Amino acid sequence: MKGRDGFLLAGVLFVVDQLTKWLAAGPLGLVEQGQSVELLPIFALTRVHNYGISLGLLTAGSDHGRWLLVAGTAVIAGVVAWWLTREEKRGDRIALGLVLGGALGNIVDRARLGYVFDFLDLHFGDFRPFLVFNVADASISIGVAILILRAFLVREPNPTEKLDDA
Repeated sequence: MKGRDGFLLAGVLFVVDQLTKWLAAGPLGLVEQGQSVELLPIFALTRVHNYGISLGLLTAGSDHGRWLLVAGTAVIAGVVAWWLTREEKRGDRIALGLVLGGALGNIVDRARLGYVFDFLDLHFGDFRPFLVFNVADASISIGVAILILRAFLVREPNPTEKLDDA
């Protein structure tokens, strides 16, 4: 099946995302929003409930909005899965697998909890270069970055181009 490697990666990332969220909320004890555990001077686990999409945009202020976000992100995940079944380039399949696995992890959160559970908090003193995020968010961001970089930097050889014998 075309795209198997991407679907396998998506499945692994989905499991890792859900497992890390369970660990943070359960054994590590992040049960209340805003609760934080400093692990390193530059890294903490901080529970945040994200009711919107990336960067807090399109915040779902109602149950209706929540389910619209679930439906919208499910459509996007479906398009990514469809693309994955047709993609020839392994690098792009891996990137699509990253995006799909992350999308599925966040869709499950939103459907089950009503919000996306974020908890990874990278900071340098009070400077936070990123919002608090989770494994799914990181997977989506890395996958999109790879797709963009590959689109601009990787040139696949065109079999119809002829080499000059000069």
